[in-house]
Amino acid sequence: MHTSVAAAKGRYLSRTVNTVVFSHGKESGPWGSKIFRMAAVARDLNLGVESVDYRGMLDPGQRVEKLVQVGGELKGPLVLVGSSMGGHVSAAAAPRLAPRALFLLAPAFYMPGFEEYTPQDIAAPTTIVHGWRDDVVPVENSIRWAREHRATLHVLDSDHRLEDQIGPICVLLRAFLASFTDAA
Repeated sequence: MHTSVAAAKGRYLSRTVNTVVFSHGKESGPWGSKIFRMAAVARDLNLGVESVDYRGMLDPGQRVEKLVQVGGELKGPLVLVGSSMGGHVSAAAAPRLAPRALFLLAPAFYMPGFEEYTPQDIAAPTTIVHGWRDDVVPVENSIRWAREHRATLHVLDSDHRLEDQIGPICVLLRAFLASFTDAA
């Protein structure tokens, strides 16, 4: 009986959210170890998975346009998941893609010289995971954004890459995606 309940929940979630779209950071690729592990969580919930390839594309604006193009071709509703610059890109694309939710890892918000580009007009429920020891994007930036937007924030004992916390991150992602079974 437990297996059939889990299968029924997976089918219900699939109707509430169809595809999880991953956006990698500036120095990684579309199928790095974090995305690979998080994509397995989404697939386990019977969700489609897409990971946008931004390699060779340094301009965040170009990345946003690519995400909007790719996301517009996918079956929605979508959940956008992004890491570092990919978190910034996911949030910046959100007003145009209208995702069901955002799940962001150490998003590059309020970076010196680029503060005005930090996305502000986000209507989707958002969860942020950040590392206390991040020396690339200060954790204070995510604390500020989460406070200003009433986003859920999880701060873990990790650095910017959060690779040593991928197990707990996958637990958080699973609970985050599963939460939409009750919200739809």
